[in-house]
Amino acid sequence: MRKFVSWNVNGLRACLKKGFMDSFLALNADVFCLQETKMQQGQAELDLPGYKQYWFSAEKKGYSGTAAFSKYEPLNVTYGIGLPEYDVEGRAITLEYVDFYLVNVYVPNSRQELARIDYRVAWEDSLRAYLGKLAAQKPVLVCGDMNVAHNEIDLKNPASNHKSAGFSDIEREKFTELLASGFVDSFRSLYPDLAGQYSWWSYLRKARERNAGWRIDYFLVSQNWRLKIEQAAIHSDIFGSDHCPVSLQLAGNWRDMKV
Repeated sequence: MRKFVSWNVNGLRACLKKGFMDSFLALNADVFCLQETKMQQGQAELDLPGYKQYWFSAEKKGYSGTAAFSKYEPLNVTYGIGLPEYDVEGRAITLEYVDFYLVNVYVPNSRQELARIDYRVAWEDSLRAYLGKLAAQKPVLVCGDMNVAHNEIDLKNPASNHKSAGFSDIEREKFTELLASGFVDSFRSLYPDLAGQYSWWSYLRKARERNAGWRIDYFLVSQNWRLKIEQAAIHSDIFGSDHCPVSLQLAGNWRDMKV
């Protein structure tokens, strides 16, 4: 069994003060991926015995950023998707293992009134092309904050959000295109009709207390690994960010060396 966790921490330095290490240890992932770290490596003490650390920070201080911590030594690590206009924001890390790629992504937010939708759509197309090249070589596991609730079941109030960032028609269509290119939404593959399952809640109007949330954090797996999905979970009982962690367990053994 292989266990993966993904969490948008909305600023790791802040999350460290809100119990991050307790949650990290309790989840006990083989690979733990973060989004929106909002820091450069070394700006906070992070002692993780048994894990190799990989950081990709945005050039802009205190903004965006991804990180991945792995118990197993990757064959190769790639930062970004090969396009400078996106890679300056530190939005993707790829870990290559013997039999698969793991891609940790933080998809750009389209912002209020979809002010950044053109950048977002270009990113979506470029990411899909990048993942397609990887998938031509071996199976791909994609995780992270995808910044889209795919279907109406994936947010509390769909009727009032059809023109909102994260639920606009174009963003949902792009996510559909990504799945159609050869990926499976692991959570929905196990729980196609389970409602009220969210991974992000606004800090406003006690949204989390009311469970008025959105499911925008995902694990996607290549179609040919669909039957390896053993468990997909949303850990809404874990606090420290406006997002909660999500996890995936896949059948199979690690075939590379531990750190």
